[in-house]
Amino acid sequence: MYRIGKEELEEIRKVFESKQLSRYGDPKEGHLQEVVTFEREWAEKIGTKYALLMAGGGTSALASGLIGLGIGPGDEVIVPGYTFIATASAVLNAGAIPVIAEIDETLTLDPVDFERKITPNTKAVIPVHMQGLPANMTRIIEIAQKYNIKVIEDACQAVGGSYKGNRLGSLGDVGVFSFNYYKIISCGEGGCIVTNDRLVYERVLVYHDSGFVFLSPSPKEVNIPIFIGLQLRANEIMGAILRVQLRRLDSILSDLRRIKKVFIEELKLTGVKFVPVNDPEGDCGVVVGFQFESEKDAREFAQREGVKGWLPIDTGKHVYSNWEPILEHRVGHHPRMNPFEFPENKGLRINYSKDMCPRTLDILSRTVFITINPDWTDEEIEKRIRACKEALR
Repeated sequence: MYRIGKEELEEIRKVFESKQLSRYGDPKEGHLQEVVTFEREWAEKIGTKYALLMAGGGTSALASGLIGLGIGPGDEVIVPGYTFIATASAVLNAGAIPVIAEIDETLTLDPVDFERKITPNTKAVIPVHMQGLPANMTRIIEIAQKYNIKVIEDACQAVGGSYKGNRLGSLGDVGVFSFNYYKIISCGEGGCIVTNDRLVYERVLVYHDSGFVFLSPSPKEVNIPIFIGLQLRANEIMGAILRVQLRRLDSILSDLRRIKKVFIEELKLTGVKFVPVNDPEGDCGVVVGFQFESEKDAREFAQREGVKGWLPIDTGKHVYSNWEPILEHRVGHHPRMNPFEFPENKGLRINYSKDMCPRTLDILSRTVFITINPDWTDEEIEKRIRACKEALR
């Protein structure tokens, strides 16, 4: 979380004083409609017809989005090898099988390997906008449409970013966001899906809260039969915080992007190779990325005094080779609930190895990120850039 303050506290106070913390309630009885209003504001910001806020973070939103698209047993879903384990585990939560694909130098899904890994069983792809860096959505969508594959944008680390003038999350069939503590805006935890498809929205609504028909003032808003799902309802405190955070979003992004541009302008004359970006204007500016010829060079640069860099290969569960529960097929609380054992999934690509995406491992081991803070002073920015210049020399 970058910025939070008295404005959020004031909105929380109003919710407390209303004594109506559930997302459902009658405005005539003092209910503030914070969640409903945030969903409307978020859909408008992203540029979609529907948005649904939920508890449980991006993981819940990803699983809900897949279920909204009808993904399940017998289906394969392509995911990149560099993303948090939740992207792949959400596929398993839907009963489908994740197929791991390479990334390219942009640190996002490689469209070439995506197309290479498509089979008749491939029903969806999840491009991930890692570290606020937009994936190559033009090519990914072209390929997906060619093979009739659904696109779920994982924008959990790129809240508010864009691609060619469109907000990330609005380009695919479903967009997914996370509002946990480590994201660009936050309410502590929480996730959100956006879509333009009414049927997808209704499926997600029922799945994320199959008891809403007993609580909502408008239970007839869905036309599909109610099925048993989970209970991932957001509450009014989450909505109140996020409405204030939403008002902070564009200024946070503006400062992140401004600082990143200063780094690039000051360091480009050193000859260093920056991580290429599919849309520099839409990049959230969360990190400045450098790529080196070898892991040795990358580590020497990252460890130089004042640089404070880090290598994505070291980020644990964000690298597919560290997804032990998935690589070893340890899913679910009972063997009969393990998608790897489902009869419908026999014959799908369920065999993984730690070296199955060598290009991904190579790129991650030669890349260095410097995390940007939008509240750095000019002195701090200058100090960091000076340290980078000395390290590169």
